[in-house]
Amino acid sequence: MKIALFSDIHANLPALQAFFKDVEERKPDAIYCLGDLVGYNIWPNEVINEIRKRGIPTIAGNYDFGIGRATNDCGCAYKTDLEKANGGVSISFTNEIVKDEERRYLRTLPAHIKVEFQLNNDKLNLLLVHGSPRKINEYLFEDREEKSMLRIMHEADADVMCFGHTHKPYHRILSEETHYRHAINIGSVGKPKDGDPRGGYVMLHINENSSISDKTTVQTEFIRFEYDVEKAAKAVEDSPLPNDYAESLRKGV
Repeated sequence: MKIALFSDIHANLPALQAFFKDVEERKPDAIYCLGDLVGYNIWPNEVINEIRKRGIPTIAGNYDFGIGRATNDCGCAYKTDLEKANGGVSISFTNEIVKDEERRYLRTLPAHIKVEFQLNNDKLNLLLVHGSPRKINEYLFEDREEKSMLRIMHEADADVMCFGHTHKPYHRILSEETHYRHAINIGSVGKPKDGDPRGGYVMLHINENSSISDKTTVQTEFIRFEYDVEKAAKAVEDSPLPNDYAESLRKGV
């Protein structure tokens, strides 16, 4: 089974359109969105409706949660006063332009999606979250202590846990004796932060032989695709949004 997972579009319609073109050519068996449809660019309504019309199961990101409730808090962890000020402009602008129906949709998105597989004699649980199972805006970076990551996954009963929020893709295989767990960050479609401006997503491969006791049977394919970065950056520059966001798109940071 091929499962396409994407996240963190952040109102970047050109990136989302390029993603759909790429993923449809790969013909996944299922597709899920892990949230943060809005924020940082000018097309929140268009992004929401592109996902809605396809009937894609979607969970709430921290930005979706804030905008859905018309608050001025996106749950973002800004490191500097400038980042915080820019973030305030972004959430205020997004709140101004998101329409009522689209806001209602964001408000009703689920927090998690769990898919349970019965393969051979194994149960294999796939858990989809935005930040972590504990908190929508918790950052699970690749260098998190293994003991901590295992505890989070064990408490959530997750054999394969997929998430976004950091915009930095990775796949870690964690071992509990003969039980292997997979922690997978799926990266970002519309606002990458790993130094590569191309959009990114994951194709998860689960087959009839996949097992919690064999670490090689759950395969993760990290996919990057080109899109019109300059169109998305120029849209930022022509809007009230900070120009810093345009440069971030151009540099993938």
